[in-house]
Amino acid sequence: MDHVNILKLCVGCDRVEDLIAWQQENRHRWAPGTTEHVTRMWPKREAEVLKGSLYWVIKGVIQARQKIVGMDRRQGPDGIYRCALILDLEVIRTDLAPRRPFQGWRYLPPDQSPPDLPKARMREEALPPQLARALAEIGLR
Repeated sequence: MDHVNILKLCVGCDRVEDLIAWQQENRHRWAPGTTEHVTRMWPKREAEVLKGSLYWVIKGVIQARQKIVGMDRRQGPDGIYRCALILDLEVIRTDLAPRRPFQGWRYLPPDQSPPDLPKARMREEALPPQLARALAEIGLR
């Protein structure tokens, strides 16, 4: 396998638009052209992760991804070092795929990763979270 993805809950977001808005509001904190997500654990499969994407689970459903372009150490106010996943700015919507709650992050093999939405559907208005989850659970959308 030449790459592996990361699966992460998008806490505090009800829609993909919430994630995009939060990243835009905080863009001044990161290197130009990137955004970051800081997590406690450093991936042991770093070389494979650097060729993958971070898939976002929003309200129990994978709905989007961002390409991972780097990793860096970040020291928190508590003095503990964490892993900053450096992400491409583009948030790519994916087909919906339900996921049960989990803590931290998980590896997501490419063959288990939902495909990107076709370009023509990228600008569609997002469905309400409960409807999106219900459709994903029955294999629609």
